[in-house]
Amino acid sequence: MKRVLSLALAGMLALSACGGGGGAGGTRLSIATGGTTGVYYVYGGGYAKLITDNIDNTAATASVTSGSVENLKLVASGDADIAFTLGDTASDAIQGKESFQGKQPLQALAWVYDNYTHLVAAEGSGITKMSDLKGKRVGIGAPNSGTQVIANRMLTAAGLNPKTDITPQQLGINESVQAAKDGTVDAFFWSGGVPTAGITDLTSTKKGTRLVDTTPVLEKLRAQYGDIYREATVDGSAYGLPEDVQTVIVPNFVVVNSSMEPELAKQLTALFFDHKADLVRVHPEAKNLDVKKAQEIAPMQLHPGAKQYYDEKG
Repeated sequence: MKRVLSLALAGMLALSACGGGGGAGGTRLSIATGGTTGVYYVYGGGYAKLITDNIDNTAATASVTSGSVENLKLVASGDADIAFTLGDTASDAIQGKESFQGKQPLQALAWVYDNYTHLVAAEGSGITKMSDLKGKRVGIGAPNSGTQVIANRMLTAAGLNPKTDITPQQLGINESVQAAKDGTVDAFFWSGGVPTAGITDLTSTKKGTRLVDTTPVLEKLRAQYGDIYREATVDGSAYGLPEDVQTVIVPNFVVVNSSMEPELAKQLTALFFDHKADLVRVHPEAKNLDVKKAQEIAPMQLHPGAKQYYDEKG
């Protein structure tokens, strides 16, 4: 409970950062994040405040979006400057695959943390394994979200047609949580950090909510898409659940347009590590920030400004 309360307070601080600062005529940066109860938005709000407070004549704001696919398109088009994204979606973007027409001009500043695939079974759904999703109403993530990308891939790997074997609902995290409370979905997918505030809210109000093991599809995912997918454990206590659950994880990157000025990219990269403690107060996933690990952004390339920062750090 103490951890949840701390996260809620941190979220309030992050939200207050989203109004930006700085003076008129300076540089304004937009950070593409996600839904308001997801980790991207909270983390991005804290990062926006750091940018505004520490880079001269610069103000940043965290923008609500559908998630990774939209975020990358916004940065590639110049409609946003910085994006939080899932690594598998970023891989599609730079290769011009799936949701992206042509190779996108994107480079990474850093790996920041891993996203845990949450397959959330609603109270009373009877869902205990992925095959139980057949014939059910399933939230697969918002349109243009990284969650939808991985949900469709997982369903296919489990032998389920995402269009015909389930009743798909294109819902973001906020809508998914509400639908589970209302009984209008039987389960939903969410790719996010631990804890995700919306899921904490759901498990605290609907005590029969459970997380489902997604690792039975890991081998097929890796065979088709590579080792960007890995296995990890969701700590059940983070959500007040009685047991830990195994799941598939995907790395999260912070990316920018390849055309960003190197000095700005260097400054943006440095903030993650120079002000790590500030970010930890915003969300506990920031504890994972590490200079060496941050450079593990394959198959992307580091932005030259970020690479300069890491080279100087040794």
